[in-house]
Amino acid sequence: MLAPRSLPSRLAVLSCIWSLCLAQFEYLGYPPGYPEPMEDQYTEPQIPANVPRIQLRLAGEKRKHNEGRLEVFYEGQWGTVCDDDFNIHAAQVVCRELGYSEAVSWHPSAKYGKGEGRIWFDNVHCTGKEKTLAQCDSNGIGVSDCKHTEDVGVVCSDKRIPGFRFLSPLANNIDVSALGAANLNIQVEDVRIRPILASYRKRIPVTEGYVEVKDGGKWKQICDEEWNSMNSRVICGMFGFPGEKRYNTRVYKMFARRRMPSYWDYSVNCTGNEAHLSSCKLGHSLSAKGNNSCGQGIPVVVSCVPGRAFAPTPMAGYRKAFRQEQPLVRLRGGGVVGEGRVEVLKNGEWGTICDDHWNLVSATVVCRELGFGTAKEALSGGQLGQGMGPVHMNEVQCTGFEKSITECQFNMDKDSEGCSHEEDAGVRCNIPAMGFQQRLRLSGGRNPFEGRVEVLVERNGSLVWGTVCSEGWGTMEAMVVCRQLGLGFARNAFQFGDGPFLFQHGCTPVHKASSIQTWISEVGVEELDWPAQSPDLNLIEHLWDELEETWYWPGEVKADAVMMSGIRCAGTEMSLSHCLHHGEHVSCPKGGARHAAGVSCSETAPDLVLNPQVVEQTTYLEDRPMFMLQCAYEENCLASTSSSTPASSARRLLRFSSQIHNNGQSDFRPKASRESWVWHDCHRHYHSMEVFTHYDLLSLNGSKVAEGHKASFCLEDSECDEGIEKRYECANFGEQGITVGCWDTYRHDIDCQWVDITDVKPGDYIFQIVINPNYEVAESDYTNNVVKCKSRYDGHRIWMYNCHIELGPRELGDMSTFTLRN
Repeated sequence: MLAPRSLPSRLAVLSCIWSLCLAQFEYLGYPPGYPEPMEDQYTEPQIPANVPRIQLRLAGEKRKHNEGRLEVFYEGQWGTVCDDDFNIHAAQVVCRELGYSEAVSWHPSAKYGKGEGRIWFDNVHCTGKEKTLAQCDSNGIGVSDCKHTEDVGVVCSDKRIPGFRFLSPLANNIDVSALGAANLNIQVEDVRIRPILASYRKRIPVTEGYVEVKDGGKWKQICDEEWNSMNSRVICGMFGFPGEKRYNTRVYKMFARRRMPSYWDYSVNCTGNEAHLSSCKLGHSLSAKGNNSCGQGIPVVVSCVPGRAFAPTPMAGYRKAFRQEQPLVRLRGGGVVGEGRVEVLKNGEWGTICDDHWNLVSATVVCRELGFGTAKEALSGGQLGQGMGPVHMNEVQCTGFEKSITECQFNMDKDSEGCSHEEDAGVRCNIPAMGFQQRLRLSGGRNPFEGRVEVLVERNGSLVWGTVCSEGWGTMEAMVVCRQLGLGFARNAFQFGDGPFLFQHGCTPVHKASSIQTWISEVGVEELDWPAQSPDLNLIEHLWDELEETWYWPGEVKADAVMMSGIRCAGTEMSLSHCLHHGEHVSCPKGGARHAAGVSCSETAPDLVLNPQVVEQTTYLEDRPMFMLQCAYEENCLASTSSSTPASSARRLLRFSSQIHNNGQSDFRPKASRESWVWHDCHRHYHSMEVFTHYDLLSLNGSKVAEGHKASFCLEDSECDEGIEKRYECANFGEQGITVGCWDTYRHDIDCQWVDITDVKPGDYIFQIVINPNYEVAESDYTNNVVKCKSRYDGHRIWMYNCHIELGPRELGDMSTFTLRN
């Protein structure tokens, strides 16, 4: 019998373990969209009269709008700041002076390129509470022994201070006209496109309306007297649109007469290849004309052209949505829409771009070409995983107005051949605000990256939250959820009741066993505080039934009802609502609540790639007697006709080696926990994935001629790139997986590393290998999981040639070839 105190004691232990589980995720922080404490409204700083009046800006190469080389405007000229003694407190003062909520980090040694002119500050010491950099202790303004190789850079949070005012010339006693002539970058609290016409107010995304800036806590329009198409190009780009078009000016003039606009004090000067308004320059001051005067002009209006993935259907009114002319460029390895490693097609082969000289201008050309807006980041160093094949381009230099990255100048001479895939370039693009994140949430999780999936749907004329039926819920559906929320890739897809685990045993998931007895043996009666001699099986059976309905992510009680069922996703959708589902006719026998679907997400994912050359070089035939294949026969590694083969006869085996690399950003780990791994006598170790690869011999029309063998695997690091240590080993029931930068080799002489072709006739065939065929483990790119080889079999010998990675299903997150469905 269960001891009377055992249940309370276990609850106390679980409570303690729960707090530890929560603590281990605190470092993850919260992603965009999670509620944060309200910040105080901005109040204009009162600077003492004896403090020098300065103005700051961020400049330099390869940067986002909220980072760059720190430059100071003083005595009519721009200069820089030396990195000597600079620290995060000084960066905090700088960022707040520029209108950002806080500093993230700072960088020495001219990371953003060398500046020009004077070095205004050196040996800066700030407490972090100063109102301006000029209040911090230093050698004195203009006193420095530094060179521009020591120019400091800062990275600010992209969150703006509410109510921040861009310029206060009266407080700073600065000549605004001089600032404009000195190319001062624009720093405002926020920018938006506000739809004015009724036909655009209900459209998603917003593509046409007034351009408004928020400065000093108030939204204001911009006078169009000095506005041009280059300014419109930048505005559309920063809101995720690749281009702009003309609009009906007559309608907007009529509207401007009826409602008196409130104009911003300045005009805007953009060259057209800026990635964000903050990179444009301050124009002339219009304050002399009066707040409500814009001469003969009206408020600025932009009309943007959405990319194909974001355009409404033609029935909704768009006849000329952006169309990609030819698929010469693609993104791979990105966790969210609009980001990835850049790959280009040349001579029929996909390759990458080396990151030498890679910058925002070139990255923006890629983004616009694919139907996105301007680039938020130009990524270098293979940050989104390493590609395969050749490096097609290096030292790319674009003007910003090319229609394709292939039109830009680049260098690929012998000196550039040293580029490796460790230097693969990537991009993060601006995409339109579609509002998808507001219609989905994860509830009850220990951190923002996991939880029960809850959707916002319309029922009986009102919007209500509800759960998703977990029947058929898998990795593809979980991938769409994580992408929709901007959380990257799916780590796990949870089906409750029949799901991967039922509760937390300590901080390690305990998987559902096939029987009560198996579960007892896995968990251990001692762990459950039951007498080892005679556990009460009736009580255990009751707890077993309870566990099948225990959901350790409780979620919102009001949202327990199932609102979506029958969901089937291809993996490319931007929103769960775009997947196939039952619509309003929900059918979910088990219901929601404890049985609802759940996910856990990760910002990184592995990427498995099979080496086709190893397959081609190691293939051969072996005639092996049946009496030597008894173990393989018991593990179903032979064709079905082998059951009638005499022991003295032989089977003809197509043998080969497979070398599987992990080129992703995180280790590849099996879905199943150690408790559910299966011992294989043939290999004398545990297999953590029962279906890891498919080996098939196909006819030229694609039909199978040799029964596809579903190979199970023990995953380990056979070899690694230089500088990377092995982490996983099959021996001694060790941890299994494939480390980033390592590969797992299954040699040709291992049992079951073959296809039984005893019954195959001579002829020409296609040999195919598929890795992770059931998508049990999430990857950043599934398109490189298939290898195909041409083969010729004459009845005695086999030739394997032209082995290559076959283009498989579209990559998760590849929206360059996807169109929204209504």
